[in-house]
Amino acid sequence: MPATLPPLTALRAFDAAARHMSFARAAEELNVTPQALSLQIKSLEEHLGAPLFHRLNRAVELTEAGRALVPGARDGFTALTRGWAAARRATDPARLTVTAGPAFTAKWLAPRLPDFARAHPEIELSFSASLRRMDMATDGVDVAVRFSDHDEPGLYNGALIEEWVMPMMSPALARAHPTPDALAAAPLVHTESYPFGPDTLDWPRIFAAFGLAAPAKGGPRFSHADHAADAAASGTGVILGRWSLSHGELTSGALVAPYPLAVRLPHQYRLLCREGDETRPQVAAFLAWMEARITEMPRPGPAFEIVELKDLP
Repeated sequence: MPATLPPLTALRAFDAAARHMSFARAAEELNVTPQALSLQIKSLEEHLGAPLFHRLNRAVELTEAGRALVPGARDGFTALTRGWAAARRATDPARLTVTAGPAFTAKWLAPRLPDFARAHPEIELSFSASLRRMDMATDGVDVAVRFSDHDEPGLYNGALIEEWVMPMMSPALARAHPTPDALAAAPLVHTESYPFGPDTLDWPRIFAAFGLAAPAKGGPRFSHADHAADAAASGTGVILGRWSLSHGELTSGALVAPYPLAVRLPHQYRLLCREGDETRPQVAAFLAWMEARITEMPRPGPAFEIVELKDLP
């Protein structure tokens, strides 16, 4: 049995057949005929000197040797895919793919993108609004903007935006409920976007911080912070709004934060990319642009008492 590696095409045929456990489906994936795929696997078996599959009437099964080969073949082709994707990105300085959460994309990135396009017409920017954990080697993503309380190991982590949460409402609701004491009679909007591990931020904790009894249950509930902010701007009720996501509405006056309390979260937005990619021209340009836009967002002013989340009642 030769010690040299067999042809890559034969290993690729084996990998596809082992994943599908079907020569026909593997041949369809590789865009070859089943006969051609079968010949590739047969040549691999001859190279090994042992069968890799048991051929049954309507199916195939891996032999012991086939089962031994599966992990190495799978890992090898995964590594090749990652390397090829990295090489393609390295040779395409005009393209940048960014992923960020749906709320951050809608409320922070999208309104500012025309500015980036004017500043960098040479960069073709595409977005994937998702909270899914991305593999930057295989998912075709260059940069991820994520909200967390820790660095991601093995990646470049660039801290971007600190975050505060405070009661926000439409100006009309603020006139009707001008002080924290009036919150007890205000319509409250609930979100499911603040379960920060064991330390949850919700209306009962805000009421306790103001020295109020627990709020009545009920009220509309949203799973996304941007949807809750839109509802509050329309007058639906009072939200626990994020400073970064609601900055546009606060600047335009669609939302106001009339009460002197801002809760600083231990989480912040981070820009993530593969280590070393932060110096690639398009990634460096995007990071510099974000940092410049962030400087236009001052932190809550002296009218607010800033309280750490962990220090809330």
